Amino acid sequence: MSKTIPVKKNDFIDVVFEDLTHDGAGVAKVEGYPIFVQGGLPGEKAKIKVTKVNKGYGFGRLMEIHEKSTFRVECPADDAHKYGGCQLQHISYEGQLKYKENQVKQVLTRIGKLDDVVVHPILGMDNPWHYRNKAQVPVGEKDGKLIAGFFKPRSHEIVDTDESLLHLHEINEAIKAVKEIASELGIQPYNEEKHKGVLRHIMARYGKSTGELMVVIVTRVNEIPQQNKLVNEIVARLPKVKSIVHNINSKKTNVIMGDKTEVLWGSEVIYDNIGDIKFAISARSFYQVNPGQTKVLYDKALEYAELTGEESVIDAYCGIGTISLFLAQKAKKVFGVEIVPEAIEDAKRNAELNEISNAEFAVGEAEIVIPAWYKEGNSADVLVIDPPRKGCDEALLQTILDMKPKKVVYVSCNPATLARDLRILEDGGYKTVEVQPVDMFPQTTHCEAVAKIVLA
Repeated sequence: MSKTIPVKKNDFIDVVFEDLTHDGAGVAKVEGYPIFVQGGLPGEKAKIKVTKVNKGYGFGRLMEIHEKSTFRVECPADDAHKYGGCQLQHISYEGQLKYKENQVKQVLTRIGKLDDVVVHPILGMDNPWHYRNKAQVPVGEKDGKLIAGFFKPRSHEIVDTDESLLHLHEINEAIKAVKEIASELGIQPYNEEKHKGVLRHIMARYGKSTGELMVVIVTRVNEIPQQNKLVNEIVARLPKVKSIVHNINSKKTNVIMGDKTEVLWGSEVIYDNIGDIKFAISARSFYQVNPGQTKVLYDKALEYAELTGEESVIDAYCGIGTISLFLAQKAKKVFGVEIVPEAIEDAKRNAELNEISNAEFAVGEAEIVIPAWYKEGNSADVLVIDPPRKGCDEALLQTILDMKPKKVVYVSCNPATLARDLRILEDGGYKTVEVQPVDMFPQTTHCEAVAKIVLA
């Protein structure tokens, strides 16, 4: 006989939150039945309203907090609740770090069955605000006025915002200036429903180490009305701008960038540094949005690789070559693989820019290219993997087990898939030595980690 669900929709109930989910929601239980509530923190007593009831779990809304957690803080952004980018703003930074470190430990135990792996204290930031070096904001219209900002969660309603507490100040200034200039010049915002209008998105990128700014104007049309005035005003108001780019996206789509990009003013790229490596960043380049913490992460990956200068290294999912070029400073040879052709072009350009000649890059899926290399007799002493959130493909994991590199360094942006993949490698003869969590995205639920894995 099926168990009766102990709550009904629209019930008001008093609960105690026991835990946080991977997306930062509080977990309360009524007779063992879990209810997920955004904004609840472990240890807090609160009144909630049940908003949805499923067979195995429900959802609720936080109505009143009777006893607050010591980690609860007032949200510094008045509109933090209006958009989904800062799920943990109501938690002190100390609390956020504890939550993320625990998340890594829990999934390693629960999913990976890795109870004995050393998980080091998470590496956080001195200042966990204003760290993002890139923004791309949608443009729309409200009450006849051009607006730009963030989408409300689970909607396409734009919240007009001039100041994001996650973006670098230079990024906020650039977005605000372009929005004001477009409005002054009467450039029409894009209407998503009617697929009319001109200005779809404003993007800004900033090289923190170089002070160089790029502005990207994404439009539905090929010609920007009053383009010269727009460019001249941007140059006049933003002294750090080095590149103004026009991207054309004429399709009825949620994808931000279109296929055609042209430089309106200045350079095609701006530059930034991570450690001693210099990177050229174009409008479409993938580049880490928090380069300071990226260096922390990659330094740890380099440490775990324990390179002596004699090793052959494969960097799967190499992107624009960020980790590859770090590794190339200490390795004999590095081979990078990436599915995005433009990223490989950037990787080659960045190798040339840094006069690094012992790194080669190939376009393709890691799970196809690396097994092909192995069949041809090309192996590696160290394999570095930095996969997307879904983790490694089974074919790549099998190739690792067949190839048997002495060491695998796994850089992860999703602790759950990291734990899953580590279990597969462990079952295939590897040993996970240690894991280092790194907070790349403060105020959000995302957590990165790097794992050192050796052939047992």
